[in-house]
Amino acid sequence: MAARAPTLDDLRRFAVARTLFAPTTLPRAIQRLGFVQADPIRAPARAQDLTLRHRVKDYRAGDLEQRYPRLAVEEDFFVNYGFLPRDTQALMHPRTARTVWPKARWAQAHAVLEFVRAHGVVHPRQVDAHFAHGKVRNWFGGSTNASTQLLDGMHFRGLVRIAGREGGVRLYAARDPHEPAADPAAAMDALVDVVVGKYAPLPATTLGQLVARLVMGAPQWGPLRKAALQRAKARLPRARVDGIDWYWPDGESPASRRHARPDEVRLLAPFDPIVWDRLRFERLWGWAYRFEAYTPAPKRVRGYYALPLLWRDQVIGWGNLAVQGGALRADLGYVAGRPPGDASFRPALDDELQRMAVFLGLAP
Repeated sequence: MAARAPTLDDLRRFAVARTLFAPTTLPRAIQRLGFVQADPIRAPARAQDLTLRHRVKDYRAGDLEQRYPRLAVEEDFFVNYGFLPRDTQALMHPRTARTVWPKARWAQAHAVLEFVRAHGVVHPRQVDAHFAHGKVRNWFGGSTNASTQLLDGMHFRGLVRIAGREGGVRLYAARDPHEPAADPAAAMDALVDVVVGKYAPLPATTLGQLVARLVMGAPQWGPLRKAALQRAKARLPRARVDGIDWYWPDGESPASRRHARPDEVRLLAPFDPIVWDRLRFERLWGWAYRFEAYTPAPKRVRGYYALPLLWRDQVIGWGNLAVQGGALRADLGYVAGRPPGDASFRPALDDELQRMAVFLGLAP
């Protein structure tokens, strides 16, 4: 018997259920997610922590940073900057940056690399104190230490890795060179599968955009993206729903009745896989969510760091959270202008705010 074609309601439940899996260990959660996008803003915690708290048992804000040196995980560029399993990161290296360094820049990099090897793990200020590279203009018009910019470039090119952080600042260690991929097309297909596994179900437009964004992590394979997208569309299951082609990983079923609608409230990170794709968001939930931290305050609609508010399988609003006087304060907004009338909503919201307080270390 042929599988039932999914409806938009099926896709909505599928989008929520497949990524809000039962909480597991930190390494297993990162492996299952495939990639965790990072952001430095704390409102009330960093995006990577807000994402992992739903998926890691007894997770607390800062656990990833604290445990990172002992995990088989790397900070690196993928379709965005974040954390990913070491074997996935290896697929993108050796990486060829689009900006070609002159010989003088390479000479600086090799000198710094020898310094890093001699010291094991270094803070950028150690490199700056030793080499006195001076200041340079950064991308947003300010100035930064030239040593920090050089280390960033060395990290992107695979000369060094992020060994950990100190006060939020990256610490660097030397890294052994990666062997070139025996089959770049197969490596690209594997990277596409990571993208699909994280963000499915995907509208065709988003699938194309994400495959294009792989140039951020593997710029040397830019010319391979078009063929990789064609192969993905040929091999992945798909269905046309409301005039849009949707794709998801092989072996999964959006129309399955196993995708439950638990009576739970979740406050999601702005980059959580449930809400990351704004096109999909509007199709599934019927309203526009925007990340407004970099929007001038007078133009913000929902708030500086509004967290999408998920109730069952519906994103019904948003919350701006802050810690004031050692207590969690939540300013909530609703698309309908008011909270749901369901009697089970308020207790579920209280449970979520209590979980958030525990995650932030505000409650036992």
